[in-house]
Amino acid sequence: MTAPGTRAGAPAQDSDDLDLEEALALVREPRGDSAGQMPAPAPEPTGERHRATPWHQARETAARAARTRPRRTPVSVPLGEALGLVLAAPLDALTDLPSFDTSAMDGWAVAGPGPWQVRDDGVLAGHAQPEPLTDGEAVRIATGARIPADTTAVLRSEHGRTDTQGRLHAARDLAHGQDIRPRGQECRTGDQLLPVGTLVTPAVLGLAAAAGYDTVTAVPRPRVEVLVLGDELLTDGLPHDGLIRDALGPLLPPWLRALGADVVAVRRIGDDAEALYRAVTGSDADLIVTTGGTAAGPRDHVHPILERIGAELLVDGVKVRPGHPMLLARTKDDQHLVGLPGNPLAAVSGLLTLAEPLLRTLAAHPAPEPYALPLTEAIQGHPYDTRLVPVVLRGDHAVPLHYNGPAMLRGVAAADALAVVPPGGARPGVEAELLDLPWASAGIGVCFT
Repeated sequence: MTAPGTRAGAPAQDSDDLDLEEALALVREPRGDSAGQMPAPAPEPTGERHRATPWHQARETAARAARTRPRRTPVSVPLGEALGLVLAAPLDALTDLPSFDTSAMDGWAVAGPGPWQVRDDGVLAGHAQPEPLTDGEAVRIATGARIPADTTAVLRSEHGRTDTQGRLHAARDLAHGQDIRPRGQECRTGDQLLPVGTLVTPAVLGLAAAAGYDTVTAVPRPRVEVLVLGDELLTDGLPHDGLIRDALGPLLPPWLRALGADVVAVRRIGDDAEALYRAVTGSDADLIVTTGGTAAGPRDHVHPILERIGAELLVDGVKVRPGHPMLLARTKDDQHLVGLPGNPLAAVSGLLTLAEPLLRTLAAHPAPEPYALPLTEAIQGHPYDTRLVPVVLRGDHAVPLHYNGPAMLRGVAAADALAVVPPGGARPGVEAELLDLPWASAGIGVCFT
């Protein structure tokens, strides 16, 4: 089987000796010929490859597969745990906002025309209802404090002065109701603040708290279990004696969380077919993700296990490089399995091709708006498959990166996105569709802990 954790590229120079542009130059894609010509796509070969799914179609199949599963029951989630979820019930105001007349500024609450005699007491935020004012009277007040009854306006600190007799004078005209936030100015009890389907952002959490919520009703995070296959994998230390470091065990869980998933377990199965069978049949996760074992070698057990349990293969190979042996299966009515190739960048390709659309649909997240940028350099294409190539974004252009082989992570570790390169390749200046990486897109819900 193709094993996870293959070491990526030759050692880089000491980063302390390089500026950013020099460092990126080490991983850039070599330029094409002087004319920037790309070979035409080759004719599709005949044979077993015909079962492979075109890349865009594979992504659509993954998103559609999640929509056909039973409806997920909404859950009540504490505000502190709701970031990145999607509202499954409208957010209706539980109180007027503000819930009482408040001062919008530090200054004086005044009644009637000035000048005003200033009372000795003051009004602070968080205190009980203050004594009413009478005409010609003023009292010191803090921002957010309750307005005394019969107040006509708030005079800002910078707009007032007191004379030697303790009388307050306004430096400019004062309008009735100035700098008072009246009760219900933002909303009244029962008003709909946000509809179903709203993504919970930090601002949504603040609004929910202000409106009186301790929890919100949301679509639950999809539960994911990761099964790491391969007897040759080490979890620490240097590679030795034919053993290699596992790159996908550390990479996949935080990436899946960045896609909005709840990673409930990471299990190391090795190349044990029976252990894989027990792990798959015993899982209650919404999605099982396996690493490696998706080809047809003597130790590639994913296909035989799926056949043994009667799973429905929805995608069996994708016309994309790296990562073409990836697969998607429905193991139960309410469960899917994404089989990733074992090579690290090929696994990333499978993650973005199959797992991301499926998880997005399960979590009720909207699909990101597609976008494209022109390439600064030519990218060689595969004769008949789509290529996913790491790029960095520089202004309004995408710069291709080198070290983009199936076993390499050096390129994607420096990347902002993956460029979708059609069969035959792309010339300089051609706009390429881009897939943002979670840490570069600043999406809500990104969490690497």
